[in-house]
Amino acid sequence: MQFIAYAAMLAIVAPISWMVWLAFTGDRVGLRNIRTNLGVRAATARQSLDTRQRLTALSRQLVPGSYVAWLDKQLAGAGRPKDWPLGRVLMVKPLLALGGATLGLLLFLGERSAGRFLLGVAVMALAYFVPDLLIRSNAQKRRETIRTELPNSLDQMLISVQAGLGFEAAMARTAENGKGPLADEFIRTLQDIQVGRSRKDAYLALSERVDVPDVRSFIRAVVQADAYGIAIAKVLKAQAQEMRTKRRQRAEEHAMKIPVKILFPLIFCIFPTLFIILLGPAVMKIIEAFS
Repeated sequence: MQFIAYAAMLAIVAPISWMVWLAFTGDRVGLRNIRTNLGVRAATARQSLDTRQRLTALSRQLVPGSYVAWLDKQLAGAGRPKDWPLGRVLMVKPLLALGGATLGLLLFLGERSAGRFLLGVAVMALAYFVPDLLIRSNAQKRRETIRTELPNSLDQMLISVQAGLGFEAAMARTAENGKGPLADEFIRTLQDIQVGRSRKDAYLALSERVDVPDVRSFIRAVVQADAYGIAIAKVLKAQAQEMRTKRRQRAEEHAMKIPVKILFPLIFCIFPTLFIILLGPAVMKIIEAFS
């Protein structure tokens, strides 16, 4: 029995003693190296952040405030991508312009002429405005997607309101069941209301972010209904019917534009080929007959 008791005590005391010994006689040099490396990395990160902030501030000073506001509006229309905030876009644009200027200078040095000089200037300007073109294109695609999704979302909200839910609960249900930029905008609007923002301000902020005429009309009707005490179900029903009518009219408009758009490829690409195939042998025989 004494042997078993001594063995149990040894099994408990030995690991504790080993841990205490390691704590007091560990690798102090290794710990110092780890702390030094962590400090160097933190300093490097702070230096990189300071450099980015200085470049962003310099870029803001070089461009007018109206252009910065326009670019911020386009970023809001594009959904404000997390990887490309306004500061990063303003920082990248001069770097792209510098790269384009370098390429233009190489082209000009290869052959010194007025045409090459103008080509270098065009390359520099294109490199500077490439982010603007990409952001604007993404914003237009996102607005078109929102314009297409709006009638279906209004129908879902109307069904929810007629079933007994409130307007905000119907918006939340539509955002949960839907996918796409419009559902994301609804969720953000509800989050603004939850953090204490007034409903009117949250709805107006939604219309400003999206910048779609249909959404602006819908938000204006909702704000007026909230101000004058109009039943929201009637407003949603009228707005849903109006949005469906507008969507049908836009589809008819696109269908009517197709013949006009296809006219120029038909004249300049298809007709010449048909003429060559159909009239080519006859023309060759006429030339042989008269020659």
